[in-house]
Amino acid sequence: MNYILFDGPVRNQLLPFTYTRPVADIRIGILTIREKWERFLGSTTTTITEDYLSEKYPMVELEENVLINSSFLPNEELAENIRGLQSKQALFWEEEVIAFFTQYAQETVDFEDYETIEYSGEVTRIEYPWDIFSKNGAAIEADLEILTHRRKSQPISSTNQVTSSENIFIEEGAKVEFSILNASSGSIYIGKNAEIMEGSLIRGPFALCEGATVKMGAKIYGPTTIGPYSKAGGEINNSVISAYSNKGHDGFLGNSVLGEWCNLGADTNTSNLKNDYSEVKLWSYDQQKFIPTGLQFCGLMMGDHAKCAINTMFNTGTVVGVNANIFGAGFPRNVIGSFTWGGPAGYKTYLPKKAFEVAREVMKRRNIVLSQVDEDILLHVFEITQNERK
Repeated sequence: MNYILFDGPVRNQLLPFTYTRPVADIRIGILTIREKWERFLGSTTTTITEDYLSEKYPMVELEENVLINSSFLPNEELAENIRGLQSKQALFWEEEVIAFFTQYAQETVDFEDYETIEYSGEVTRIEYPWDIFSKNGAAIEADLEILTHRRKSQPISSTNQVTSSENIFIEEGAKVEFSILNASSGSIYIGKNAEIMEGSLIRGPFALCEGATVKMGAKIYGPTTIGPYSKAGGEINNSVISAYSNKGHDGFLGNSVLGEWCNLGADTNTSNLKNDYSEVKLWSYDQQKFIPTGLQFCGLMMGDHAKCAINTMFNTGTVVGVNANIFGAGFPRNVIGSFTWGGPAGYKTYLPKKAFEVAREVMKRRNIVLSQVDEDILLHVFEITQNERK
């Protein structure tokens, strides 16, 4: 069967992270949503997404296809239901379609013509940016189960102080020395060739993905994910850092999500709790207003390639767009547009030519080239976000 992941109606609700990727390529837990589905289905997937993303994330249609709403995270029961779909069948949860069967000859899909199957099992869905960190603990445990099934962890070095070692899994090539690992409240996963440097304090649930690094003396509370080839230091609580991003120095990051290729300068701090302890509201690109999160703790949402200078202070519930560059004394405003340059003293447009020069240098350090396809995506983001910079 040919499986195609589609963004679904929540795509705009998940901005700024979906400016540069389909919903399927958001990382939560250890794996991206796409990687989860491919493991459960035993098959590769392609994508239906925005036109400007389609060259990097193409769609392949065959004679028979099953389309899956990427905002739903897989589990075995859900995957089994989807594998069993036949022609003219659709799987729904409440009023939302999870998956449906199509044939190449179909010009349109009208669910009035479909047999509707109601799914009543467990559902985990990513609808808003804050879901990425608030549902990260369960996602870490679920990913760990499928990644480590019938596998044995590498031994834990005797230099470490460990609690609940049975909940710790270390992949080949990982290094962990002279650290405290407490997995009594959640599992700890240390990926291939990752490293936890000396003096680090780690409390699960925690995932350190392939090639990532925890710097010396870091204090990390779960549920937290450090994405592939990222670097983490200082104090981190219940956050998701995507691939190739750095929070390598002291400073606090809490209840936050960083996209790819982000960098937080030394002593950057995020507030995750308002002074009056009230509910945090977050900017919605979809509704063009601040909306309630239902959370008392919510910090920073930062899009791909965004960066901030040393001693940056982010207010509770701050949203930063793609390729923003933030610096200066004082608190920046709590919604900062894509391709914005500046800080509390004032903002101007961060021109793509300069932004791409920086991106090339940053990526070159990791032996990765900024492709023309990626440039085209970022340039399109620049064009469609003009109103954010007014």
